[in-house]
Amino acid sequence: MPRHTRSLLCVFSALLAISRADVTFEEKPDRVSVKINGELFTEYHHGDASHVYYWPVIGPGGAKMTRSFPMEKVEGESQDHPHHRSLWFAHGNVNGVDFWAETASSGGKPPKQPLGAIEHLKVLAMESGKDAGTLKTLQKWTAPEGTVPLTSVQVLRVHAGPETERMLDFEVTLTASDKDTVFGDTKEGSAAMRIAESMRYKRGKALGDGHLLNDSGVNTDKIWGQHSKWVTMSGPIAGKLYAITFMEHPSNFRHPTRWHARDYGLFAANPFCEADMDKTKAKGAGDYTLKAGESITLKYRILITQGDETAVKQEERFKEYASSMK
Repeated sequence: MPRHTRSLLCVFSALLAISRADVTFEEKPDRVSVKINGELFTEYHHGDASHVYYWPVIGPGGAKMTRSFPMEKVEGESQDHPHHRSLWFAHGNVNGVDFWAETASSGGKPPKQPLGAIEHLKVLAMESGKDAGTLKTLQKWTAPEGTVPLTSVQVLRVHAGPETERMLDFEVTLTASDKDTVFGDTKEGSAAMRIAESMRYKRGKALGDGHLLNDSGVNTDKIWGQHSKWVTMSGPIAGKLYAITFMEHPSNFRHPTRWHARDYGLFAANPFCEADMDKTKAKGAGDYTLKAGESITLKYRILITQGDETAVKQEERFKEYASSMK
């Protein structure tokens, strides 16, 4: 076979493989788009905020599962906590620097600690696939004086799955620089999601249309600060019921984690908090020192399904996750 014919066949085969892939990626100057069957699922954003984030997060039937503010102002959405950017990972006390909050100029409260920034460095991998696709990115955590106490690698693994659900694995590997890095005990962290406004458990002092549930059966706002393998938030979007189940992998440090889960639609798995969520604990009980040059990996799965929280079968899906990801 002539060489040019073989080359054309190789190019054709590569294009055919891409066209058949269910999960694909497209890198742009300020983001990476993630698509399932050609439709937008989410985008990894960098450069326009003090931390990287994933927005929007699109559920079954095209439902927008996370709040649009502050990336976009939508009528009826609350405009509190501008650092709650859809889906993200950050922490409020790393060597005394706050990487969770944003500046008061963007609508937040004046910071109690100096503010840092989680900055995108590069895309390490974009692996499209028929059943799943993986986006791997590198960040540096920059303190106000310019030092970098920490780098992180974020892995977003998106599963194609059935049309009635969306599932993603979100993993973060944190690596200390040439000095020890201390994650301070604070409720402000860490792997987090701010859900759609219509799914809120409370709207101000009134009950909303959403529901909460953890693995102990707690289904009120008392899930805040509790240890749990998973938390589900459910409620309506455009007249249809959806549930978001946020699972923490059993290999994680301090599993099962505490949850910074709020009745207004935030839920965050936070392994670096004890005293700030439980006043019976000694001050700093949740502190964690990552030795110079060492790493720690935290793994999570987010399952988005149609229906209310009783239809998810969380324990079965958690066991499936635990056995499939070592």
